[in-house]
Amino acid sequence: MSKPEEKEIQSADTLISVMNKPTEADKALVRKAYAFAENAHKDHKRNSGEPYFDHLYATAKGLAEIDMGAVTVAAGLLHDTIEDVGVTEEQLEAEFGNEVLFLVKGVTKLGELKYRGAARHIESLRRLFVATSKDIRVLLIKLMDRRHNISTLEFVPKNKQGRIASETLTIYAPLADRLGMGELKRELEDLSFKYVYPEEYEKMNAIMQESKLLKGPQLEIVKNTLKRNLAEHGVKGFRTESRVKGLYSLYKKLERKNDDIDKIYDLHAIRIIVHTVEDCYRALGVAHTLWHPLPGKIKDYIAFEKPNGYRSIHTTVVTKEAGPVEIQFRTEQMHLEAQYGIASHLAYKESGEQLDRGEKKKNNLWFRQLIPSLLRSAPSSRSSAIQPKPPKWVDDLATAHNVDELPKSETFLQEISDDFFSHRIFVFTPKGDVVDLPVDSTPIDFAYAIHSEIGDHTAGASINGKLVSLDTKLKNGEIVQIETKKNARPSKKWLEYVRTTMARKHINQAVTKKQKQDGKY
Repeated sequence: MSKPEEKEIQSADTLISVMNKPTEADKALVRKAYAFAENAHKDHKRNSGEPYFDHLYATAKGLAEIDMGAVTVAAGLLHDTIEDVGVTEEQLEAEFGNEVLFLVKGVTKLGELKYRGAARHIESLRRLFVATSKDIRVLLIKLMDRRHNISTLEFVPKNKQGRIASETLTIYAPLADRLGMGELKRELEDLSFKYVYPEEYEKMNAIMQESKLLKGPQLEIVKNTLKRNLAEHGVKGFRTESRVKGLYSLYKKLERKNDDIDKIYDLHAIRIIVHTVEDCYRALGVAHTLWHPLPGKIKDYIAFEKPNGYRSIHTTVVTKEAGPVEIQFRTEQMHLEAQYGIASHLAYKESGEQLDRGEKKKNNLWFRQLIPSLLRSAPSSRSSAIQPKPPKWVDDLATAHNVDELPKSETFLQEISDDFFSHRIFVFTPKGDVVDLPVDSTPIDFAYAIHSEIGDHTAGASINGKLVSLDTKLKNGEIVQIETKKNARPSKKWLEYVRTTMARKHINQAVTKKQKQDGKY
């Protein structure tokens, strides 16, 4: 019988030791927040019987592990003080300043006085999105809060487990994915998967265990062969990792492959991490001299990166020992981004460090598109610290659903899922700017994604230089140009084929305004 896992010894200094180069002022802030939160929650217990402070510590540690600064770590420690133990906003601001207060308020759920049941739940989500649209760190705190909560879900009453797990799977895991936080996305997915689809979870787990037994030794042979040949061909200073596919990711992929496990080639992957982009391509060439690549299975996400900033080269080769094997090539910086996504860039800004010069030019392109304001210093109304502006899609998430009437729970969640967490395409403006949209979006969705004025005056569209109808479904990589006319106005018919809530919202507003002007409303 194995010994139970020993609980980590918690202390402010242990937490500080995880942080990235904290200053003395940083250490003082974290120690103060640690003592304040520990005292405020001293009589507070979790459903498991553990001290409630364990949850706050885990949240703050998660933020420190992704190199968030002292203000964010302190807010992680304090994020439940207003909600659960009656500390007032005035007290928190007096002790820790308005920046920490803003972050804590952004994560705090609504009380039950105004909203109840599903309405309270939905309004809390919407308020989170609004706060996130002002400062992305609010969402990072919430994601780490949710990560620990879902890891201890077994202690929550069973009548609440399903809702929490489903919300994690449909909202928070996709949010982590959109922010490029691959490791966190997988963790949230797999932890909630077993509660939402327990039978499917067990089935996927059995498939992975069997595959590990059957292919594990053969994959080691393939990996060692590749390592030896990379060294012989002058690829220096590389390291290797083995990557196992997440259980929920496998489940979703099997759905797309009609449950044919033989069509899944990336249950296990070999990852080659090198120093430079040039080494990525050199290593790819070495792999292709050893084994034949499968047609259509070479994916260059360095030249054509994903909308969330993910960069790597993937290839699937046919080996004698293990059959088809996926191999991934990336630099150390790309590996950091793939794990921590947007947080890896916030960490550089908060610490004042600079990216490696060789990576900086390639790295900044997607980052400028994602968070333009982080690349310049802007004064904050809350403090002299950097106020991290979120990606445009987060702002859209807040504004597209910010209506006076509270929608039905299922309507609100479905709209969010359809708009922001469905499969994505990315198309281009004639100037080469990337526009990220849901699959099946039309030129009208594209126009409104650029600006509401362009959408409201859309008269026609062309794709790759050819005129198309406004109900044409856009495809990945297309160049879209919108023709506008001053007297053009939205048509009610557009509502039949637009995909995004933002477009529907503006079309409805324009149609209603026109009806009022015509005296028909």
